[in-house]
Amino acid sequence: MLTRVLCTVLALCLAGPVRAAEPLRRGVNIANWFRYPVSRDPGFLSRYISDGALDDLRAAGFDFVRLAFDPDMTDPAVLIPAIQRIQRHGLTVIVSPHPNGWTLETDPGRLLVFWRRFAPVLRPLDQARTIPEIVNEPVFPGDPTPWGALQHDVLTEIRRVLPSATVLLTGNDWGSARGLEALTPEADPNVIYSFHFYDPADLTSLAAWRKDVDRSELARLPFPAGDCAPPAGSAPATAGVVRYYCASGWNAVQVAAPIVHIAGWAATHHVRLLAGEFGATAELNRPARLAWLTAARKAFEAHGIAWALWGYDDIMGFALPRPPPVRPVLDQGVLQAIGLSVPQ
Repeated sequence: MLTRVLCTVLALCLAGPVRAAEPLRRGVNIANWFRYPVSRDPGFLSRYISDGALDDLRAAGFDFVRLAFDPDMTDPAVLIPAIQRIQRHGLTVIVSPHPNGWTLETDPGRLLVFWRRFAPVLRPLDQARTIPEIVNEPVFPGDPTPWGALQHDVLTEIRRVLPSATVLLTGNDWGSARGLEALTPEADPNVIYSFHFYDPADLTSLAAWRKDVDRSELARLPFPAGDCAPPAGSAPATAGVVRYYCASGWNAVQVAAPIVHIAGWAATHHVRLLAGEFGATAELNRPARLAWLTAARKAFEAHGIAWALWGYDDIMGFALPRPPPVRPVLDQGVLQAIGLSVPQ
């Protein structure tokens, strides 16, 4: 124990003066730059988003970016300059590993090994504008205890190298609010707790996990649900989803209810919250989509919860292509729904 304390003190001294992390308020996920790149060529990756596009994000009112990357295929020599370039435009960066195919329930050591290698890579960055996230959407179905233990070990590993960094933590169950509520908070005061929010997913993703429904029919669902019913002739599976959604009476109050609940958990434990992902597919009819985005964003802000739209280059957000245009025009309706302005 004494050795650990001395090592922590030494690390703090070596780190120099500690700068407080920049506060997070309004963010956007850059989903596919380093997660599913259409090319791994370093030249292509360095040009994926232009300086003008980053200026536009800042001008619109975003203050941070959550940068997703696949740890098995991302070269730090390309990733770190990209992070620095984002930061030069006044944006804090959440550095978020999105592994593809890792099964942490049976191979938890893989995450520890990754962070032992990767945490030192982040050390030269501006720690006030760099927030390492443990991992995206851990699963650990029905059993939060092993995930909590693994996350604690990873946080300890990160702290050895980045003693002053703000670190983003999450719960099991795909990073849901329910998973977060099952988590025992860490004693570490310099952390933020993240949850992802897409409720109801029958609406926001058009039940994307199901192969037996007609998504073009689900795309006509209203929000608020109001008085709705499946049209005559609907296939049974699709009609069942529509009936369930309509009977649930989804409206702004329903959307806010789980957000109110997780805000209560945060207040009880005196911790900070981030809605690290929220969004609704561009395939949903536009009035319902914009109304849902507005309701979710207002609920977050009513309870002091920072948020990050998913995503810049994903159909659940701005739906920009990969790679985005040099100076893309951001969807004005989406910007207004999340309380931001169109860049001039």
